[in-house]
Amino acid sequence: MPETNALPPIAILGAGSMGGAIARGLSRSGLAKSGVTTTNRSAVKAAELDGLDAVTSVALERSPSGNTDAAAAADVVLVGVKPAMVPDLLREIAPVVRPGTIVVSLAAGVTIATFEQILGDGVAVLRSMPNTPALVGRGVTGLAAGSHAGAADTDVVKRLFETVGTVVDVSEAQIDPLSTISGSGPAYFFLLVEEFTKAAIGKGFDEAEARLMAEQTFIGAAALLEASGDDPAELRRRVTSPKGTTERAIAVLQEARLDEVFAAATDAALARARELAEGA
Repeated sequence: MPETNALPPIAILGAGSMGGAIARGLSRSGLAKSGVTTTNRSAVKAAELDGLDAVTSVALERSPSGNTDAAAAADVVLVGVKPAMVPDLLREIAPVVRPGTIVVSLAAGVTIATFEQILGDGVAVLRSMPNTPALVGRGVTGLAAGSHAGAADTDVVKRLFETVGTVVDVSEAQIDPLSTISGSGPAYFFLLVEEFTKAAIGKGFDEAEARLMAEQTFIGAAALLEASGDDPAELRRRVTSPKGTTERAIAVLQEARLDEVFAAATDAALARARELAEGA
């Protein structure tokens, strides 16, 4: 008797870093009972996914019809090729995609309307915005449903992305703003770790010691935040003794107006996302 949680047959067309991460998450989850077919242009890239449980990895240089074969057999098709390649791929698979199929975009800047226009009314389209921690099963994925996607379609896709982390339901208008937070957010975090490491080196620690202290402090703080369930402001207050050293350091950071810096940074990212969507 099939598991109620089991996912239908899935195709991931263009299984690069993100598509590959999703394939690995599906394989680990045990929910891909009906199988996952991934495609990549080169045999070298396809080989990276060989051997994953429930995953069939196809190299287009060996099987030129791999995209259409995979799309024809799948109930859920993830499109992970580069944004400029999306329209051509959609035109390639449109004749074989069966009515009722769910097609999910992994491509930044490509609108749901583009997918629906090429694929037609019988296909449910959703647009996703996963982030790189999906590579370790701790991603955040924004998910926006198109005009033909019902609640059941969205539920299937949510369960798919939950194999690599957390899912946030948003409108398509919120996808670009979300990308400036969860999409770009890992880079902001890594920058903070870089700068904290430099500060430690400046205090006389060697690079290995500085990296260890900086990285593990951030990793440990994140784990404490998750485990406690407390508001980050409350956790900060607990570390910040009145008239102590941390209070003095926090005052310097607050005087630097980090709130304005982060607002400006995310605004800049959003402006660029809209330029990219317009082809600039």
